[in-house]
Amino acid sequence: MSHKISMILCTRNEAIYIKNTISELEKNIQNLELIIVDDNSTDGTKEIINQLNYDNRIKIIFRKKSKGLASAFSRGILETTGDYIGWLDTNMGELVSRFKEMSDILGFNNDIVILSRYIEGGGDKRNLLRVLSSKYINILCRLMLSSTIKDYTTSIFLMKRKVLDEVTFLGYGHGEFFIEFLHNAYKKSFIIKEIPYIQNKEDGLQVSKTATNLIKFFYLGLMYIIRIFTTIIRRN
Repeated sequence: MSHKISMILCTRNEAIYIKNTISELEKNIQNLELIIVDDNSTDGTKEIINQLNYDNRIKIIFRKKSKGLASAFSRGILETTGDYIGWLDTNMGELVSRFKEMSDILGFNNDIVILSRYIEGGGDKRNLLRVLSSKYINILCRLMLSSTIKDYTTSIFLMKRKVLDEVTFLGYGHGEFFIEFLHNAYKKSFIIKEIPYIQNKEDGLQVSKTATNLIKFFYLGLMYIIRIFTTIIRRN
């Protein structure tokens, strides 16, 4: 019998992607529990989700006020009942097929599997500004947090439920919450396995909803850096 896999999607104005991503998840994951946390989408995302969920097979939480990715993910965690728990961006439906491989790897005495751009075979084809900011934030993570983890900011992962017995997600901020989670899991001696993936160039539709201009982009980067130092302070 295959392990039950709980997948969390955090949506905010994902009408372009949501139908395909749900379809890919249901096609590629045999024993799937799908949880969607929507942060007040206004582009028709909610209507599409409701149409697809005519048989109530999907657990859906509609939040009236947007509270950010980290808190949406933490809210989704509360609804999971699977043996394995995973997450990916709604606009990355093409990566869903990798979760079969990730599930198999968890079966070989690993606790967390992440898709990594910074190991052999990985890469990043986005625009130069995003590539450099991600690269140097990860270098800072490795220097300051003293671990063997190469990609702290991918956030595409699958983990065993038992990890939650000792490590919690601190649900504030954006994707930087994953830095602290991975570091805490590493310090608790959970086995973290990275497998390579190449993050594709933006397709013209993938406009960031959190960094819509340079000021917001650099502000978000600053929040990542602050989270690194906050992690160190909390650790001590």
